[in-house]
Amino acid sequence: MAQTALASLPGLQDAEVSIVLTTDDEVRDLNFQYRGIDRTTDVLSFAQREGEDADPDDLVLGDLVISVNRAQDQAIEYGHSVNRELAFLTVHGILHLLGWDHQTADDEALMMEKTETILAGLGLTREAR
Repeated sequence: MAQTALASLPGLQDAEVSIVLTTDDEVRDLNFQYRGIDRTTDVLSFAQREGEDADPDDLVLGDLVISVNRAQDQAIEYGHSVNRELAFLTVHGILHLLGWDHQTADDEALMMEKTETILAGLGLTREAR
């Protein structure tokens, strides 16, 4: 699924992303260790292509750490499958690795639109279970 999502983005069909599926506790620990935030979250993105020495053309994009506990809870909350939620978090995380963010309402709307477009291309619309 991540490979198909990457292939839908220009120039990224050969890109690499590491994905770790883990628990709320592990994500909370990593969130505190790397971001100083002592709470869990659904997905953490660790970009390879940022910083002064980064190569913007590097096809190793970085790492995603996804809380399966959160994905399960959010799937119930949003009324769709766990598969769709994991796909959403993966695509969302990939966009973060590429520099997308949602600090403003406009940025959030653009990121959500791009995420949903990619998911639709994977056959995972909001209605799909």
